[in-house]
Amino acid sequence: MSEQRTIGLVVPFSTDKVPEEGPMMYPGVKFIPRAVGVRALTPEGYDAAWNAILPAAKELAKEGVDAIMVIGTSLTFYRGYDAHRQLLEQLRKETGLPVSTMSEAVVDGLKAVGARRIAVATAYADEVNDRLADFLRRAGFDVLALKGFGLFGFGEPGKKSEQEIIDLSGTAIEAAGKPDAVLISCGGLLTLGCAEPIEKQHGVPVVTSTQSAFWKAMRLAGDSGHVAGRGRMLAESQAVPA
Repeated sequence: MSEQRTIGLVVPFSTDKVPEEGPMMYPGVKFIPRAVGVRALTPEGYDAAWNAILPAAKELAKEGVDAIMVIGTSLTFYRGYDAHRQLLEQLRKETGLPVSTMSEAVVDGLKAVGARRIAVATAYADEVNDRLADFLRRAGFDVLALKGFGLFGFGEPGKKSEQEIIDLSGTAIEAAGKPDAVLISCGGLLTLGCAEPIEKQHGVPVVTSTQSAFWKAMRLAGDSGHVAGRGRMLAESQAVPA
């Protein structure tokens, strides 16, 4: 990168904290977080945080950021496909900046690897999984199989090991038969080291919430988002067309 990028992050935490995998992927980037405080991995746990997204983004716009990413997959898809689209339109209109969400980022990540028929592994329990499946179908994907950890607590996904995530993903891939890709959904899951082992074992590309979100944010800021050794989506990423 010829110049330092500055990315604003609306984060689901209770404090202004940058997800640890972002700076690991892009160490030369300045990230500025604003917290919205998701309370639980349930619709009720998301509601107050949803209402705080736009004010947080407007605060970030005053910080001179190049782009804004709303972290939190379930936070941004749980109200449905149409509500998500309306949120994006409002964010872009009121900040005047390139803005995306983790939900849009995973859709773009799946498209980048040419996927339509997908397996899905998540941190969530059934109600949130059902909403994710509907969102993905509305976005044009055929969800062949979906497996979740069944978690409700906001901090619980971060306690899952990479091996547990790899194993759940493998279960979803096997249940799907021959998917084009596997999506690992939940920004709380630590997935930076998961893509390569899964791709080597199962032969399908891996798209994850956190990696997609930071990749998409970099692309909004004019960078390719390329990262080597972290799976096909990041390794094969090309420069954004001018």
